[in-house]
Amino acid sequence: MIYFWHIFYGLVMAYFGLISPGMMNMTALKIRIDNGKKASIHYAAGAAIIVFVQAGIALFFADFFSNNPSVIELLKIAAVVVFFFLAVFFFILSKRKPKGQTNNEKGSYFLKGIAMSSVNMLAIPFYLGTSIYLANENKIIIEHPYIMMFVLGASLGAFLLFYTYIFFANFIIVKISFIARNINLILSLLFLGLGIFTLIKIFR
Repeated sequence: MIYFWHIFYGLVMAYFGLISPGMMNMTALKIRIDNGKKASIHYAAGAAIIVFVQAGIALFFADFFSNNPSVIELLKIAAVVVFFFLAVFFFILSKRKPKGQTNNEKGSYFLKGIAMSSVNMLAIPFYLGTSIYLANENKIIIEHPYIMMFVLGASLGAFLLFYTYIFFANFIIVKISFIARNINLILSLLFLGLGIFTLIKIFR
């Protein structure tokens, strides 16, 4: 039963930690709109695999990160650079005229999920913070093999969250057509906001 609770807490933390319109789920929505359900599911699977790795790094090296907060600060600085770069990238895309749908290789969306999730530098600090909080509340144990259960739950939670956006994409397209028409501009503003927010937190 204790294994189940570690999977459960990992799933809940990942799902609700990503539930707001962030870069990962908005990209999943964009792929669903532009390229269809299968492509977006492949993207979600690739992104979820990296969440597994990121959560694993956070928990396996929890003691190291706790004793070296400067590493976390470096990750935040890297995140600012990545967020501003992506803000410019999607802003440029938003200025281009829309083209017809393209049928790219399935694997390309899986790799895109891996790539997009890999540049999310704030993931490791997030899972580090949530796991330490849960450990202090005696909800989880940051030791092997419990770490693997929590990490597995986090990966499943991330995939379920992405799939939630994918599943309701048609509703969003029909009811909130503004998002469908301006998804690149929305992503650009989102990344710009994330970059500014992270920069403020670094110097606060």
